[in-house]
Amino acid sequence: MQSSAGSAAFATAPGATEPRGWRPVMRLVRLPNLLLMGLCLLLVRACLLQSPLPLLTSSFGLLILASLCVAAAGYIINDYYDVKIDSINRPGRLVVGRVINRRHAMMAHLVLTGIGVLVAGALSPLLGLVHLGSALLLWGYSARFKRLPLVGNVSIATLTGALVLLPELQLRTGQSAVWVYALAAFLLTVVREIIKDVEDMRGDAAHKCLTLPIVWGVARTKWVAGFFLLNLLVLIGAASAQALFLGQAQWLGSWLVLTVFVPLLGLAWRLLRADRRLHFTALSAWCKWIMLAGVLSMLWVAGGI
Repeated sequence: MQSSAGSAAFATAPGATEPRGWRPVMRLVRLPNLLLMGLCLLLVRACLLQSPLPLLTSSFGLLILASLCVAAAGYIINDYYDVKIDSINRPGRLVVGRVINRRHAMMAHLVLTGIGVLVAGALSPLLGLVHLGSALLLWGYSARFKRLPLVGNVSIATLTGALVLLPELQLRTGQSAVWVYALAAFLLTVVREIIKDVEDMRGDAAHKCLTLPIVWGVARTKWVAGFFLLNLLVLIGAASAQALFLGQAQWLGSWLVLTVFVPLLGLAWRLLRADRRLHFTALSAWCKWIMLAGVLSMLWVAGGI
């Protein structure tokens, strides 16, 4: 654990103003990501599962609360362990150890994790186990897994896929579409996490992390990302073709082609040509927009068109 003297090293220079209020907290818990997760859960429940039950039930609200608490706790513990690395990779966005005391960050992580696991456990033992396993995996990712080649990438991707499945685990509707979306979320997240590893090579190498680009080099790492991207293209292509030609869901198929499949082709092309940190930063953001488009495609599933 970093000493208090080490934390002081990341303090701003005299005369500089630290950000105040809720802005650092929102940055710490990645508020836009949490909002996207909440939207995903809502659309899975309302559009993919097509449950006859009302959407805004207390049990579903508690599921969203539990999931977002565990996710926010995961972001906090990740920043807690990455103070030194982030001081190199993202010095302007450093919160833990600079704006928020490390002990306070750890306490917030434990409180949010406890709330998430207990609330999920009160809903059902299965949901409690899933949230407990997610919390432990997030801890392991932050402390160790993210510093290993591909292990950390697959860990986060697994958690992303599991998020999509949570409403199904609660209702047990047997809808198959939710599993397709979970697989797509898994594949896209693996691609983005690998891209982020290339983006963060400088800080990771300085602290002896053995991420994929450090172990295999950038060129081979791009081929690994390309393998997962190719599988995602096949999945989205098949889903688009089925919607357009077999399922009579033209609007869904058109949305998938224009906002997911074509941007994925563009992502593949730009990934092939990327050779600078700025390129990989842009690719990471591109992945997030594609994920948002994929989440919004659930709206067309609901209409069955």
